[in-house]
Amino acid sequence: MASTAFVASPARVAPGGAGKKETPLKFAAHSKNAGKMDRFIPNRSASNLDVASYVSRESRDLEYKKQLAANLGQDGSARILAFKQKAPAPPEGLDNPMASLYTANAGPKVKKTFRAVPQQPDRILDAPDLVDDYYLNLLDWGSNNAIAVALNQTVYLWNASSGDIQELMLVQGDDYITSLSWAADGKHVAVGASNSLTQIWDAERCKPIRNLNGHAARVSSLSWNQHILSTGGRDSLILNHDVRVREHITATLRGHEQEVCGLKWSPNGTQLASGGNDNLLMIWDAAADRPTHRITAHQAAVKALAWCPFQSNLLATGGGTADRTIKFHNTHTGALLNSIDTGSQVCSLQWNRHERELLSSHGFSQNQLCLWKYPSMAKVAELTGHTSRVLHLAQSPDGTTVVSAAADETLRFWSCFGEPAGAAASKAAKPAAAASSMMRSVNIR
Repeated sequence: MASTAFVASPARVAPGGAGKKETPLKFAAHSKNAGKMDRFIPNRSASNLDVASYVSRESRDLEYKKQLAANLGQDGSARILAFKQKAPAPPEGLDNPMASLYTANAGPKVKKTFRAVPQQPDRILDAPDLVDDYYLNLLDWGSNNAIAVALNQTVYLWNASSGDIQELMLVQGDDYITSLSWAADGKHVAVGASNSLTQIWDAERCKPIRNLNGHAARVSSLSWNQHILSTGGRDSLILNHDVRVREHITATLRGHEQEVCGLKWSPNGTQLASGGNDNLLMIWDAAADRPTHRITAHQAAVKALAWCPFQSNLLATGGGTADRTIKFHNTHTGALLNSIDTGSQVCSLQWNRHERELLSSHGFSQNQLCLWKYPSMAKVAELTGHTSRVLHLAQSPDGTTVVSAAADETLRFWSCFGEPAGAAASKAAKPAAAASSMMRSVNIR
């Protein structure tokens, strides 16, 4: 069967051929029906259907555009979503029934204010012979408003209310103090030494209550959980001591491979966090002798540990010189929530109890304290003044002041956490002399 070739319509090609197109008017003149008449159309040459169809379609499109613009509240010259043109103003006298929907919850705008953080310390104390050892914990602030600090072989108590200094204890020979921690009652201090012995001291009478053995090397970290004292040593062990009973060791926790330099019980007493020189972070449940989570996120020793006061399962940790990061962990799941590079060794961490802020202390090269906003980790302030790495931080009982101890053998007091709500009036009632006396520089011994 022969195939039919496709040919051009005579309505589109001129009679002369050569593919020359004609306009609808010229086509009507050359049409074979041009001379014939029609009952309804007297003369087809005077009626171009193609042109009529085109004009009719254009008019319909124009009318549709006008109706669409009117429904959208636009005039004919407006461009919808134009980048450089402002939205047209509503017609005068327009009453929008939906206006109340968008303004019902609109309150007065509150201007965001930023808390002023003092850049200078309130007070400086000399601390001669403070041991420059990253793995030790030589500073704590008790609930009785007394600071315990270890200076080589001696532990001193400095009363932050009166400024009185008291010598608590002295070790003999070549031994030195490696750790200390106040009990929650503010009456007893636990002291660890390089001879592997841990002692409980009565701070009011300056007398030892009992000795706790069990380690084979120096005791470098301590943490209380009510009547349980946890100790971490260079022998890589963590021992839980019940200080009320004769056989005091209730649990031996094995998991670290090197010295345990960081140890902190959670505020609710359900979990213990430990950090070691093996770059490991361990999370232990109170009733277990095996770690719930073994975290290897850090690349250097993990000494700085701080439990969040407003979220019980949030733990902040800091790494040493080869790591330089602050990391945040969910201790229920073991998940790493965030990590920031601080640029220098992280020695200690303290949460602000009144604001969502975290304070960190650092080593080389700036030996500074950094105040961070959580969770954005935007830097709120940077406190400088120490000339060597800031090894230890401790917080006052009211949570307003932080004391820092550095290898430059000074203690510096910083009012960086601000006052709790409603405390401004009571502070103003205090004598001015008490405030001015805080600027004295005192030798702690």
